[in-house]
Amino acid sequence: MAGEIRFEERAADDAQLLVLLKAAFAELVERYGAVGRSQVKGDARYLVVLGDAGIAIGCGAVQAFGPGTEHPGDGELKRMYVVPGSRGRGYARALLGGLEELARVAGHPVLRLATGERQPEGIALYESSGYARTAPWGKYVDQPLTHCYAKDLREL
Repeated sequence: MAGEIRFEERAADDAQLLVLLKAAFAELVERYGAVGRSQVKGDARYLVVLGDAGIAIGCGAVQAFGPGTEHPGDGELKRMYVVPGSRGRGYARALLGGLEELARVAGHPVLRLATGERQPEGIALYESSGYARTAPWGKYVDQPLTHCYAKDLREL
């Protein structure tokens, strides 16, 4: 990884962010087939990591679990992605740390996520970053390829 890592919060309709989200979805379709994807709510906050040229090379979002959900007040990590040519350089780990800080500052005591078993690199990142496997929630209960994780942000 070259230089200092820079993050920017972006609006959901940001052009660079939309390119990353499209690429992330294409990769998921390649791994799992054209299965429906979970929706990111309007209150999600997106963060992008910038490469040396100032181009967004990775993204992720944090959205809140609302009242009446299994985990009200907690945050959910969504759409974490780093472009293939920038992988293996520490950007994903740095992005995860930035998203955790975004969630912590927003007041989420716990950050939760769901990932698939066909994403071993993501599973390795989350487990090595202190995320513990949890019981599935919501729509993930009946998705056997999905692994759910959580991290207590109050311990940071």
